[in-house]
Amino acid sequence: MKISSKSIKKKAEELGFQKVGIARAEKTPKEKLDLDSWLMQGNHATMDWITKRKDERGNIHTYFPEARSVIAVGMNYYTGNEQDDLRSDYKFSNYAWGDDYHIVMKKRLFQLLNWITENNSKVKGLVCVDTAPVMDKVWAQRAGIGWLGKHTNLISRDHGSWLFLGELIIDLKLEYDRPFEEDLCGTCMACIESCPTQALGEYNIDARKCISYLTIEHRGDLPEDRSDLHGWIYGCDVCQEVCPWNEKFSIKTELDEFKPRVEIANFKRDDWDNLSEEDFKKIFKGSAVKRTKYVGLKRNIGKN
Repeated sequence: MKISSKSIKKKAEELGFQKVGIARAEKTPKEKLDLDSWLMQGNHATMDWITKRKDERGNIHTYFPEARSVIAVGMNYYTGNEQDDLRSDYKFSNYAWGDDYHIVMKKRLFQLLNWITENNSKVKGLVCVDTAPVMDKVWAQRAGIGWLGKHTNLISRDHGSWLFLGELIIDLKLEYDRPFEEDLCGTCMACIESCPTQALGEYNIDARKCISYLTIEHRGDLPEDRSDLHGWIYGCDVCQEVCPWNEKFSIKTELDEFKPRVEIANFKRDDWDNLSEEDFKKIFKGSAVKRTKYVGLKRNIGKN
């Protein structure tokens, strides 16, 4: 079977990806300058792992010299539930309600790579989901999936921004999609005006103020002037919740992996307040919440 863009897209959809587009693997000089500027301003806070591999992020051929095509995918994780559906008054970013999306998406992307190599054994490829030094949103936009919103998340016409992003980079030339060149945010400022900590500018985010950064990536005590987490104990969804594209076009996911774990849905405040390390390990096995560790989650709970 001859591998083509059409056959790859069909297989990706069969594997459970709702969005798929293909971009030419090429230099991204403007995006590299934007990244360098963002880092120079210190907007990455303590996330030094971004700085260490910034050259790879800025030039995909530094990361994978043989790259010719970037197959960008999006997976819908909107469950149809809202924060008010949780029995606790603590808030929990819905991207982490179910299984770790890194695991869920990587499994399927490796299946896609295996399918390609079964049909063309000469093809080499790399699977990327968040942790690779690749600018996911840049490639999703170049592959025609959507545009970068003012809240810095990628927005698609048909799923809003409730999409996990990933890539399969291969050394095979394919037919490429047109980049998504429209900016459909227009004059809307809902995300910026609603951000609880004023972490957002237009198309820019300061991680030092962002509740998601503070509750997930930040280690140690929270800065005194950043201690108000507005009820969030893991992540923050405010900028996405108020986005008109999400209000109008959210589609409930069919993937059981992303549905809320029983404890996240049913725990009350006292349950979270009294959470033990043993309970943490049991509840969040195979979950993205492990990123913050037990001490981080307890710190966040104590600040609310």
